[in-house]
Amino acid sequence: MSPRPARRRVAVIGTGAIVSGSHLPALRHHADRVELVAAVDVDQARLDAFRELAGEDVAGYTSTGDMLDAVRPDLVLIGTPPSLHREQTVAALKAGAWVLCEKPLCLSLAEYDDIAAAEEASGTYASVVFQHRYGSGAVHARELIASGELGAPLVAHCQTTWHRDAGYYAVPWRGRWASEGGGPTMGHGIHQFDLLLHLLGPWAEMRAMAARLVHDTESEDVSTALVRFENGALATVVNSVLSPHEVSRLRIDCADATVELTHLYGHRNEDWVYTPAPHVPSERATAWRTPATDVPSSHTAQLGALLDAYDNGVRPPGSGPDARATLDFAAALYKAAFTGRPVHAGEIGPGDPFYPAMHGDHPHWAPKERA
Repeated sequence: MSPRPARRRVAVIGTGAIVSGSHLPALRHHADRVELVAAVDVDQARLDAFRELAGEDVAGYTSTGDMLDAVRPDLVLIGTPPSLHREQTVAALKAGAWVLCEKPLCLSLAEYDDIAAAEEASGTYASVVFQHRYGSGAVHARELIASGELGAPLVAHCQTTWHRDAGYYAVPWRGRWASEGGGPTMGHGIHQFDLLLHLLGPWAEMRAMAARLVHDTESEDVSTALVRFENGALATVVNSVLSPHEVSRLRIDCADATVELTHLYGHRNEDWVYTPAPHVPSERATAWRTPATDVPSSHTAQLGALLDAYDNGVRPPGSGPDARATLDFAAALYKAAFTGRPVHAGEIGPGDPFYPAMHGDHPHWAPKERA
């Protein structure tokens, strides 16, 4: 057997709740494969608190550029507000590091293409955090659907109905196109419809609606979509921050079975349910049960998959065209909702107003001049 590669030197940019609560535990779980060597935060007090939590050997910086110049990490984890993602990701790629960035990876398809160009120039890769793909239940469901074992996919429902109050939007960068990139479509439901795309494959056509019903934000607080997939399946997608009973749900009705996932912020095997069609023999349905090994969807699981790709020198999952497809879905939802017209996959490119910004400079949705 070939020896395991040396531990990868990792830096984090941003030391807030998502990094301390999710990325740091993932790094500790993979401590035999990674070493956290540096952290960046513009808030010195928050940086100091993180370093005390992470360990005294973690160097602290208030500048991303200074950290990259001094440390030259192998891998950079980014957990800053969305408006900073493109700049920080491109800088890390140019410095020779791989990147794992919180969603959304960037604010528009134009920004994504900047990241893709930096990837090509540097030979390194940027992945976006879509941890729901990596739980064992999701892996198992994808294998069953892709193999045809459940029959042809026919109907799907994708639901992210969460609740956020006015206090949530009091954070200055939230609810604004320039800093968050959108509302629950970009910041909340994107996890669930990314998993839908992961399970069903490419989509073909979309119609949508969006509204600001409660919150005083530039972007929407609810959106809905009707989607036709290339395989012929039809799906509904709902993204809401107005829902007192919070739930994340995915249901796919195939010719031979219904597969359902119900959870909130993460899933285990027990959250997946398979219901066979009446004509399916019981012994066949028994084989669909989720695997014996229970891997929760998590940053830990995704980091392991990325490190496997790094060790093998191949593009990691959740990057490249795969990541762009999820952002394209979001852009298409906004375009369909704001224009009232159907949108086809891949039609948004340079020259389209929805290419540089998710609001498409629409008069009812674009940011207004502030006095």
